[in-house]
This record gives sequence, C-alpha cells and structure tokens, in this order.
Amino acid sequence: MSDVINAKGSCLCGNVQVSVQQQSPKVGVCHCSNCRNWTGGPFVGVDCGTDVQFTGSQSISAFKSSDWAERGFCNNCGTHLFYRFLESQQYIMPAGLFDDDQAFEMDHQIFIDEKPNYYSFINKTDNMTGAEVFAKYASADD
Repeated sequence: MSDVINAKGSCLCGNVQVSVQQQSPKVGVCHCSNCRNWTGGPFVGVDCGTDVQFTGSQSISAFKSSDWAERGFCNNCGTHLFYRFLESQQYIMPAGLFDDDQAFEMDHQIFIDEKPNYYSFINKTDNMTGAEVFAKYASADD
C-alpha cells in the first residue's frame, strides 16, 4: 500500500478499540447484496492490511459470510468492525470506525452492477462489476 497511515478507532459503545499500522488513505464502496444486507446500505471500507490490533476482543463476534471471508462486529453495540479475508487475513474496515475519517478519499466502487437505483455517489471513481472483481482477484490467487 502506498501512502499508508497509522489509525485508531473504536466501536460505538467503546468496548472494542482498534489500532491499524498500515491503513490505506483510499476508500472503496461495495454495492453487493451481502454488504447492503449487512450494513443497510453500501459498505464504505478501507484496506487496513493484516497488522490490526484489537482491545476488548471479548466483545468481538465474527461469522463466516462466504467461503473466503468473515465479518466481525461488536456483540454489545452491533458496530461493524471488519470484513476479513480468511486466507490472507487482510482486513477491510468501515471508514467511519476511525477517529480521523476525514482524511480518506473515495476512489473505487465494486459490484457496481448490483447497486440499486435509490442512491448514487457523485465522486469520480474506478468502477468494477462483480464479474470483474472475481476475475481480477481469482486470477491473483493462481
């Protein structure tokens, strides 16, 4: 990741604190049906790499949402904490979780073909369909 930053944040109730050593300043939006069901809208996430530390781990629950990833949340207040790839242990975390979320720049959207018509962003971004996402990242594992 280029231009990585250190970041800190917490869940809504404060039971879970997070510290990230390699956070990207770029934010992405996922419009897939799973993310929309999980968040009630698009998932606005930031790549936080694998060096993520939590305090209050007794308040973290996770569930396997696909064959390749799990989603974590605070089991006290319900705050979404992460989307984590199982194989690489890479965390994609909600941008709003962090103390300084004003420093981010939205630069990409994925599963754009699943985005419903009732919302739209004006930002100029790189956009990928679900098929393009799977083609790009499935071939990266080969």
